[in-house]
Amino acid sequence: AMFINTRKTARARDHPMATTSVTPSGHAAGGKLPGGGSGPEPMKHAAFGSKVPLAEPSWYQNLNTPFYNASHAAWRAKLRDFFETEVEPIVDDWDKQAVQNNTEKCGQYIKQMYQKSASYGILPACVGKPWPRQYTSAPEPEGYDYFHELINVDEGTRSGGGIAWAMMGGLGIGLPPVLNFGLPQNRALQDRCIRECLAGEKIICLCITEPGAGSDVSNLQCTAKDMGDHYVVEGNKKWITNGIYADYFTVAVRTGPPGSAHKGLSMLLLERSMPGITTTKIDCMGVWPSGTTYVEFDNVKVPKTNVVGKEGEGFKQVMYNFNHERWLLAAQASRMARTCVEESLAFARTRRTFGKFLIEHQAIQHKIGEMARQCEGLQAWLENITFQMNSMSKEEQNRKLGGHIALLKLSSSRVAEFCASSAMQVLGGAGYTRGGKGVKVERIYREVKAYAIPGGSEEIMLNLAAGQFGFVARTAPDPRDEVIKKMQAELKRLKSNL
Repeated sequence: AMFINTRKTARARDHPMATTSVTPSGHAAGGKLPGGGSGPEPMKHAAFGSKVPLAEPSWYQNLNTPFYNASHAAWRAKLRDFFETEVEPIVDDWDKQAVQNNTEKCGQYIKQMYQKSASYGILPACVGKPWPRQYTSAPEPEGYDYFHELINVDEGTRSGGGIAWAMMGGLGIGLPPVLNFGLPQNRALQDRCIRECLAGEKIICLCITEPGAGSDVSNLQCTAKDMGDHYVVEGNKKWITNGIYADYFTVAVRTGPPGSAHKGLSMLLLERSMPGITTTKIDCMGVWPSGTTYVEFDNVKVPKTNVVGKEGEGFKQVMYNFNHERWLLAAQASRMARTCVEESLAFARTRRTFGKFLIEHQAIQHKIGEMARQCEGLQAWLENITFQMNSMSKEEQNRKLGGHIALLKLSSSRVAEFCASSAMQVLGGAGYTRGGKGVKVERIYREVKAYAIPGGSEEIMLNLAAGQFGFVARTAPDPRDEVIKKMQAELKRLKSNL
């Protein structure tokens, strides 16, 4: 019987929350710890969520935490209720309709999810800190911080990466440039765009990647030609999340001359109603509900008042956005990996092989234990980075955390890929089948590469980290330099004799 109890969940309303004293700021009060040490007093909350061991982060498991207070626990309960009630019932069909290219039905689903999430007051938590109270009437959680947003991302990814991207892949990266830098020459459009998106009435997407330029942002070719009082935008964007559904497009364009590299980039806010914008769904390996899109701009006339921030500062705005985007992706991959642990253990406790439950085989215990080990380490790292973000200004985050977040994102995609592959082996044919007991594992297995490539590939993340941390303190002299120097001197001598 001990193997049969698999994955019953417990929401916060099913358990009274047990928390220790918390300061008005939401942080644990200092004091003497039970073990005799001193420091912040830990907080503890009643067990929450899945009963499968290690299926939830440690603070869900009635363990002490220095990060999460009563406000976080209440926010978590609200999110679990929303996703279990409003989203999980439609996930499987949404996936099916997306792969069958039923864009009309998928559009209905994403609009339904945005409207429902807006009614729950969740959407403002997709765009970072601080809570955008100027643009929304949604109630702000007490002491709102990056841990509230982390819970939002974590809970939102339990149904799969495609759902997380459908909700956060456009809003979470497309709206922050407008929020952070504004439209100084068109405050009315800025206000309308932000309010409509946070109310779930309109959808926005971020357009950076092109067919010929991804991580190499400074090489973007989509142009915005200066025509006096307006620009004419010409070019293409590819692999744009939510683009097929979008009403607004935050677009990185080249306003400088050819060869101007990063100094010639700007950001513009475009609207679907502008003539010349065409969107086409791209058939991809995974994250189907997100609506990955090929966007074409054919002589689109855009008022100069639609410049985000200042002309020529597009590269800075893109970079400013990247750390938050990569942190979001790392948090999503972390939950996907943990879902693989939950699904594997739940399945192995009920599946019988050779007269035993599958979990009784030591090889399966070791496989799931290794998955859980990596998930626990990744979660601790993710929460440490989130704490750093909480205690730094945006400028300090971008100055200090770029390399750390790059390595976190890299690790998260590799852990998710490892866990997806391991879970597939545990579930066997069930995991290989679309639908049934293995539906989540099959979905995640298709989606993990969407975390290893977008937002900066694993290789780019390693290069970025090496540069940020200054791995190369000095370069060794290249013997070819001396040869080139001698040849240049000889050439100069020969020219002087002519």
